[in-house]
Parts: sequence; C-alpha cells; structure tokens
Amino acid sequence: MSNDKKNNDLGLAELLRERGVTRRGFLKFCAATASMMALPQTMVPAIAAALEQAPRPSVIWLSFQECTGCTESITRSHLPTLENLIFNAISLDYHHTLQVASGEAAELAREQAMEKFHGQYLVAIDGSIPLKDGGVYSTIAGISNIDMVKEVVAGAAAVIAVGSCSSFGGLPNAAPNPTGAVSIAKLMESGQIETKPLINVPGCPPIPVVITGVVAHYLTFGRIPELDNLRRPKSFYGDTIHDRCYRRTFYDRGLFAETFDDEGARKGWCLYKLGCKGPTTYNACATTKWNQGTSFPIQSGHGCIGCSEPKFWDAGGFYEALSVPTSPVGKIAATAAVAGAVVGGAAAWQSVSKRDEARHNHQKASVEDLEK
Repeated sequence: MSNDKKNNDLGLAELLRERGVTRRGFLKFCAATASMMALPQTMVPAIAAALEQAPRPSVIWLSFQECTGCTESITRSHLPTLENLIFNAISLDYHHTLQVASGEAAELAREQAMEKFHGQYLVAIDGSIPLKDGGVYSTIAGISNIDMVKEVVAGAAAVIAVGSCSSFGGLPNAAPNPTGAVSIAKLMESGQIETKPLINVPGCPPIPVVITGVVAHYLTFGRIPELDNLRRPKSFYGDTIHDRCYRRTFYDRGLFAETFDDEGARKGWCLYKLGCKGPTTYNACATTKWNQGTSFPIQSGHGCIGCSEPKFWDAGGFYEALSVPTSPVGKIAATAAVAGAVVGGAAAWQSVSKRDEARHNHQKASVEDLEK
C-alpha cells in the first residue's frame, strides 16, 4: 500500500513500465480481462488502449461484521493476481487486514485518501452493518460501523459490496439476527447512507477472480458492469450453477446420487437429492471455478449450498432437496422437480436463450463504449 503522490498520479501504462511489466505481459492481462467479461478477443487492443489512459483509482476497503473470508479469497486471485491489482492497477489506500499501518496512522490514511480523491475513490465493503442498540456490536477506532460507512460512502464514486454479508446480510443477518445486521443495499434504500452506484458481489466467499474482474471492468470502462435485479454483475451471475454444471446431463436423465458414498455418487451423478441448490443459485462456480480454475464444490462431490443468494442460511437445510417445501426457495423448485426431465430440458433451452440474448446485449454495449 502506497500513499506516494507520484505513483498515485501515474497512469496505469506508465506505472507498469516503471515496474518492468512488458507489453506482452500487459496484453496477456487484457486478454484475461476480455475473457472474464465475455468479450471477443478482437476487443483486446481496445481494452489495452482504455486501460493505458485510465488513472489508478484509490480504493478504500472497509471490513465490518465478517470472517475475513472475502479477503482470504481475493488473495488467491490469479486473473489478475492480488499483487498486480494492488501495485499496478489500483491504489489500495486502506484495508484493515492488509495494511501495515495501525491505530491513528491507519485512520489517517483513510481520511487522507477520502480528502484527496473525494468523489473519485471506490469503496469495497465486506461484512454486514449492525444497527441494533446504536450499532455498538462492531466498532473501528471507536467509530461504529454505520457511522464509518456513512462517512466513507458519501465521498465515493461507487461501492462494491464484497461477499454475501455486505450484499444481503449473510450469516450475521440469519434468524434471529441478534445484532440487527443489514446489507449495504438496505442502508441505501432506507436513506441511512447516501445512494451511490452499487455492485453486489455475493458468495461466502465470492470467487477470487470475480472480485478482481469487477474492478478490472470498472478500470476498463469507467463505469459499473450490467447488473441483474439483485445488483450482481450479469457477466458472472447471469446463469445458474445448474445450467452450467457438468452433472446437468444426469439431472436431465433422472440419475441422482442417493447418498454421498453410493454408486451414483461414485459415477458423478446429479446431487440434487442430496440438497444441491444449483438450480436456484446464480454464480460462475461451474465455469470460473476455484483455485485457478481447478474445481468447485459440486466437482469435489458436495452440493451447492446457494451462498450467493439472499437468505441462504435460512432457506432450509443444506442437505434437504429443493423439492422439500421447507422455504419459499424449496416451494419454487418443487414444481420443477415433479415436472421431470422434459420440462427440465425446456427450462434449460429457455435459460440458454435468455443468457445468450443478455450476453449479446452486454457485449454490444461494451464494444460501443470502447469504440467511442
């Protein structure tokens, strides 16, 4: 983390050259960015040109009621790597876990960044905000979470809610919600903090490259990506895990594992009956995967728990099939379960059509922005 004025004022291209990054390496980064945003490789030169002209934005990362899992996740990003993102693409001026400074020096760094880059900096927030009893359940430097987020968001250009806790309330918000935990969106909707462009990047934790991919999109286009009705980026949350799951063919054929160690499980059959929430969960796990694209929970033999969806902790047992009407989510899925493979195939065709249409529109808008 550097507050060095010279480095903050340099453009990305200049800073990359100073740090010995080759043109080839830079174009490789741009190609990865294009791939993450579902853009054709012909757009790589345009992305490179946009990034070379882009200033390095100041980023203030706030952590509230959370487990540090979201920070752990981003440290494992490889497209781009965390160190490249921090030292080359952005100026990470405040982060409770990663910063060297502590106490008064840490708070001074935050205040200086807010003053110098007022109206321009990005705010990344992980963790929910407790409101009960005046917000006393979580404070930083003697400042309640609600007071700090109110102050920092007021001068921000945009806000990224990292993880399900800041996006939807997450585990702290689960019944009976003893601390009165709420999401960033709820605070904006209720008028308790100023309304700003908001991107939700849910997951418990989110996929590493999804977090960095959102920042890369902002660097490239200078605006937030196209979002769904829950403010999630469509490029990463446009499909259900079920639609992209390699076990989907077994679902369509009615082949399900009944236990985690039966013949069906050993043959890689669908985990729907074992509680997999893939049909109702929107995320890129089945395509982007984890650990540099190595695997994801379903590939490792465990069903999806729906962690990128609102209220996933209160949506019924993780090992109860969606056809069991234990929650509104389960009731919705029950119809699909009874209808059988034919209806499942039709739903899949409709989902693919809608996905392709949305992706085409997103690509068209992104291409037009870059060509202007």
